[in-house]
Amino acid sequence: MPIEDPRVDSFLKLADGLRELELVIGEKARPVVAGLRAELGEAIASRERGDIADALDKIRRAMERLATLAGELDPAEGMMMREIARVFIASLGSGEKNRAKESVNVMRRKAGDSKDEDRTDW
Repeated sequence: MPIEDPRVDSFLKLADGLRELELVIGEKARPVVAGLRAELGEAIASRERGDIADALDKIRRAMERLATLAGELDPAEGMMMREIARVFIASLGSGEKNRAKESVNVMRRKAGDSKDEDRTDW
């Protein structure tokens, strides 16, 4: 049974939180946010099928799109987000789960969420 609750799935929580970008950035963000949410949904489906490589690729693409959007508002922020995404994807790809969690926590704090990732089932 697929996980559909943002409270228990980090990808869903991120996808759900992207709605706030539309409020902050405005109409310009709407198509980008819709694409990001769709890509994260596809990443979840890939993960549930056991296709981790495809899930990571979809997450990487979504994070790059998000960094591009951030870079249009603040180039330094976009550059920092690209680096966080690079570390996150490299860490997951090499099995460094703790380092990947650190990247998630940085992303969450940058998005205004003061709570660190507390799931242990990575």
